Amino acid sequence: MQTAGCPVADTILSVDNVTMQFGGVTALSEVNFGIERGEILGLIGPNGAGKTTCFNVITGVYAATSGSVTFDGQPLAGLKRFQITKRGIARTFQNIRLFPDMTAVENVMVGADANHKTSVGGALIGSRRHHREEREGRDRAMELLTFMGIADRAGDAARNLPYGYQRRLEIARALATGPKLLCLDEPAAGFTPAEKQELMDLIRKIRSQGYTVLLIEHDMSLVMGVTDRIVVLDFGKVIAMGSPAEVQNNPDVIAAYLGVPDDAA
Repeated sequence: MQTAGCPVADTILSVDNVTMQFGGVTALSEVNFGIERGEILGLIGPNGAGKTTCFNVITGVYAATSGSVTFDGQPLAGLKRFQITKRGIARTFQNIRLFPDMTAVENVMVGADANHKTSVGGALIGSRRHHREEREGRDRAMELLTFMGIADRAGDAARNLPYGYQRRLEIARALATGPKLLCLDEPAAGFTPAEKQELMDLIRKIRSQGYTVLLIEHDMSLVMGVTDRIVVLDFGKVIAMGSPAEVQNNPDVIAAYLGVPDDAA
């Protein structure tokens, strides 16, 4: 089993001694882990363990109190969220954040806009570059909707899509930004067992296209079934790291989830 702080081969993202404090509350305490390029890494832990806080530090929602996050060899400190997106990190949210009155294809085109180079003036006057980027963005959006299996609802308003389609649409919008690392925050929330199996297949499919995936998920069957490695947080600290089988049998993890003393676990 890999221990906290140990380097991994071809690390695309490194979280080094990250601490996050809110007033007198320490949400993360000297957290260390790395993500290998091309892997699916699970980040799990009981409620309040610090998983979403860690996501928010990585994606620029919060600036770490101390420690650092390095992505593709470059530090992320001081970057705004849109700059981190341009660097190649995209995320979804536990609570779906779509544009409800826009169509599915328009929602995905918003993601594609993150990489457009047309100036505001160019967009206002309808320059050639603007029109070309709009066409390319729509084409890419349709490709992603097809990839996600929801192209049949491309023209429907996001609010009118079934819940499972909305989840897939949010992932498609994140992929439209052209990320190297896709961060999924509770993507299976509210899913039926059949939908969870479909999601597992989809995550594997996304990885097969060359993406690296960081996954927060409460559903242990999904996490154990789709990840290559797992990092476990409890009270803001890394308590275990390793393969699904190693983590599943770790006494500290069992104690954290069952609430029993380590020796009893």
